Amino acid sequence: MNSLEIIGFKRANLGKRESKQLRLDANVPCVLYGGENQVHFYAPMFLFRDLVYTPNAYKVDLTVEGKKYSCILQDIQFHPVNDMILHADFLLLKEDKEVKMDVPVRITGTSPGVMKGGKLISKIKKVKLKALPKNLPDFIEADISSLEIGKSLRISDLKTGNYVFLNNKALPVVSVETTRALRGAAEEEKK
Repeated sequence: MNSLEIIGFKRANLGKRESKQLRLDANVPCVLYGGENQVHFYAPMFLFRDLVYTPNAYKVDLTVEGKKYSCILQDIQFHPVNDMILHADFLLLKEDKEVKMDVPVRITGTSPGVMKGGKLISKIKKVKLKALPKNLPDFIEADISSLEIGKSLRISDLKTGNYVFLNNKALPVVSVETTRALRGAAEEEKK
């Protein structure tokens, strides 16, 4: 799994007033869970750009005042109006403990249904899975090379590895649907 580095600084005071001041100074209040104690810290907002505004999944190499942690971004909260990052939660990775994570779906292959004029519709961008940290994939491959018009590729059709999908097995990942032009041509042939 790809990794990204974030450098943080311990928070001296916790609370609304201090958090608000951190945000005004272009920092993000954060918490690291999963260890013996929670680590409250803040990090510059620009360091989150490559972690948050990307379709990829990353392991985070977090450094808080010289102490290094290997973790993943567990949750992030945004301002409802201006999309500013309000808070981030990280989860410490332990080699012997499974973690749940959203991993992006990458579509590969050429669908015969699309070649015949169908429209490829991506139903979900990420799938939730559970795995040991060493088995977390960068992405899940969805091969559409056998997908005809009116058919869907479901979670149960995806290749599995050393991980377990947590989404419903019947959930469609990608579909090839009939276009309006194809429906019109089919109706013209019937006449």
